[in-house]
Amino acid sequence: MQPTDSTSPKASNFLRQIIEADLASGRDAGRRFAGTPGDAQELADAPLDTARIRTRFPPEPNGYLHIGHAKSICLNFGLAQDYGGVCHLRLDDTNPEKEDEEYVQAIRDAVRWLGFDWVVGGVNHEYFASDDFDFMYRGACALIKAGLAYVDEQSPEDMRRNRGTLTEPGVNSPWRERPASESLERFEAMRAGKHAEGSMVLRAKIDMAAPNINLRDPAIYRIKFAHHHRTGDRWCIYPMYTYAHPVEDALERITHSICTLEFEDQRPFYDWVLAQLADLGLLARPLPHQHEFARLNLTYVVTSKRKLAQLVNERYVDGWDDPRLPTIAGLRRRGYTPGALRLFAERIGVSKSDSWIDDTTLDGALRDDLDPQAPRAMAVLDPLKLVLTNWDAVMGSGVLDDCHAPVHPHHPEWGQRHFKLGPQVWIERGDFEQIPPKGFFRLFPGNRVRLKYGHVIECTGATFDAHGQVTEVQAVLVPDTKSGTPGANAVKVKGVVTWVGAADAAPAQVRLYGRLFTQPQPDAGGRDFLCVLNPDSLRVVSGWVEPSAAQAPCGTSFQFERHGYFVTDLRDHAPGRAVFNRTTTLRDGRAG
Repeated sequence: MQPTDSTSPKASNFLRQIIEADLASGRDAGRRFAGTPGDAQELADAPLDTARIRTRFPPEPNGYLHIGHAKSICLNFGLAQDYGGVCHLRLDDTNPEKEDEEYVQAIRDAVRWLGFDWVVGGVNHEYFASDDFDFMYRGACALIKAGLAYVDEQSPEDMRRNRGTLTEPGVNSPWRERPASESLERFEAMRAGKHAEGSMVLRAKIDMAAPNINLRDPAIYRIKFAHHHRTGDRWCIYPMYTYAHPVEDALERITHSICTLEFEDQRPFYDWVLAQLADLGLLARPLPHQHEFARLNLTYVVTSKRKLAQLVNERYVDGWDDPRLPTIAGLRRRGYTPGALRLFAERIGVSKSDSWIDDTTLDGALRDDLDPQAPRAMAVLDPLKLVLTNWDAVMGSGVLDDCHAPVHPHHPEWGQRHFKLGPQVWIERGDFEQIPPKGFFRLFPGNRVRLKYGHVIECTGATFDAHGQVTEVQAVLVPDTKSGTPGANAVKVKGVVTWVGAADAAPAQVRLYGRLFTQPQPDAGGRDFLCVLNPDSLRVVSGWVEPSAAQAPCGTSFQFERHGYFVTDLRDHAPGRAVFNRTTTLRDGRAG
């Protein structure tokens, strides 16, 4: 069953307005593209780009993607789709110490699972920053020769101290005015591995008194003796992300480079890099434009990759796909659907202002997506045995009654699910009270209820252990009251009880997941987020489910009647071993 997205018109936002204005003005009308990234020379004779816009989703492959990345994926791929464009998948692998092929594959899986693809018209638009290392090096050499970059041999401490503050200008490096030929020689020696890490960096020469500290001669290359997951040991110098990012955008002919707000102060340097390399004849115009939006801040989660990695590595959770994590792998395993995440991204919208989104908004989108598509089933999560003492007398010894219910109440074409009613069934422990409180309409001695989709029964008593804990409930079957038969309405009852038959119910491990943290902003104010871990974020119970649910393949979502939405676990569910994860409850009981 495929998720269905809303067909309502997409809400406008400032990014859509920018794109529409750019298209109307023809800002990028002369853009050329040959099907692969290219510099000015390679694009000179390339055809005009058939894509109206080009966006990109550029994660670093140093961890698993999370809910914030899901918003960015939906935004970048969605805008490209809506405006007749193409979105590239770019792996920004400029930091070799933290990157791994495992993360590359996890990123691909996450994007495709969300319903998007970077292969358009048979052209694969997956790119790696490392594919452009040669050009980046060539661009850096051109900047040096033009007097726009220099090799600085200050210590990292001196560089930080001489950078200045928000109110005081920086101090020029003593190597700032060294001849271009000398900087070029040093830079080539850096590449050849002749200098130690931290001994020197290549810096852009802009303005050490600039009000924007990011323009005070930022570093563009550093020495790093680290094995790269794609280039091996070919390089021992690596470009800084702030230099690589605009270069990659330009080579890929990106029109709208959409970033989160923390990159807003970097935009002047982004524009500086592009303008200088274009003036030097290395990059083709028109050049990309960077636009920033507010990142997603969701309550009761952390999205820092460093903190997520700490939770995984220190075993506070069971891997990157732990259903309590906000990683896309974790959300998927918990039972969140691609349609729900797309709907969530659409509902929260795009703005320029940081704000916190309540996590109940995500669950609301999930319920709206799952309700029309999740098959129904009955399950008992806190089992209590119910014995129908007159079963043999009324139905016959050894007889089981065939019961059925719709797979989905609003989709009769999906057919019926079937299960057996017999002399023993499992009910929820909370459905019996020896002394019922006011307003309790389920099982207590002398009361009649309907076993849903089955017969009316009358409670006759219960058995208790030495501690006063009920161990069994007894009842009698009221004849000729089965649902769907002429006598079904002959006996009126106020209570309906869900159940599963002992004859064909399947045992199931059910994992009841809750919030991982007890505070809505776990790391607010620099707080140690580990101090507010929720000790009750996972409760595992042994329950019973009807046959249709137990036989479902991994990753199948159900609405367990009365309980909420559950999914067969992607990792542990198997034939003969039913494992379900609670995705969310039927209604939000956590707000307020």
